[in-house]
This record gives sequence, structure tokens and C-alpha cells, in this order.
Amino acid sequence: MTYATRTDITDLYGVNALVVADHDRVGVPDDAAITRALVMASGEIDTYLARRYTLPLTVTPAHLVQLCVDIALYRMALSQDVASEEHRKRYEDAISVLTKMADGRVSLVLPPVEGSEDETPAVTGAQPIVAGGPPRLFSRDKMREF
Repeated sequence: MTYATRTDITDLYGVNALVVADHDRVGVPDDAAITRALVMASGEIDTYLARRYTLPLTVTPAHLVQLCVDIALYRMALSQDVASEEHRKRYEDAISVLTKMADGRVSLVLPPVEGSEDETPAVTGAQPIVAGGPPRLFSRDKMREF
């Protein structure tokens, strides 16, 4: 399963974005290259998501479509030796977001799994620790007299 399609690429960046998939330089993007790049980009995304989410995802959040397109375009541009600074920046931004997802600093908003009593999506891996307790016995105000 891929998180994006060729149509997603053209919807986000226009038909000219597919120039990086024109392997034989005849002006027609190579469909196999586009599909391969999207599959590989989705696999790369999965390596980050697997730390916190049960895969495969039941739905594809719109944000993952954007990340998949940016990664795929960068990989295709690299293979054609036409990668621009914009391609590199978008790729680095996508990897940064995925790293934050893997670390738990950013979460995907997923619908609840049908048939489960739990209304929250299945999240695996390390979870943040939330601690509470009674008020402090020794505070700056209480210790001023000493």
C-alpha cells in the first residue's frame, strides 16, 4: 500500500513536478519509476510509523500523502541527478516530521478502530510519563525563614 499516488503528486505540485520521472528524456514521465518511488517512500514512512502505530494504517491521513510525495519526488530527482535545493529541503522537512512522530512528539490523528471499545487509535511503543502528587512540602517561600 502506498500513501500517495501519481494524481496526488500532480494535485500538490502540478504536472511539471513529474519531470524528475522522465528517465528517457522524451517528455513523458515513466509510470514504473513513479510507482517505484511512491512504494519506496511509503516503505520509508513505515519504518518511522512502526515505532508507535500498528501497521498497515486503516486510513491515510492527508499529511502522510504530502510526506510521501515529498520523499518520492526527492528520490526520483536524485536518481536523475536533477535534485534541487527545494527537493532536498522538502525531503529533510518530511524526515523531521517522521522523526517527531516516531519519538512521540507529534501524533497522527486517526479515527477509532471500528468494533473496539477504546475510542483512541492503537498506539504502540513508549508513551509519555504523566506524574502527579501532593503539594510540595519544601518550597522557596517556606524555606525563606531558614
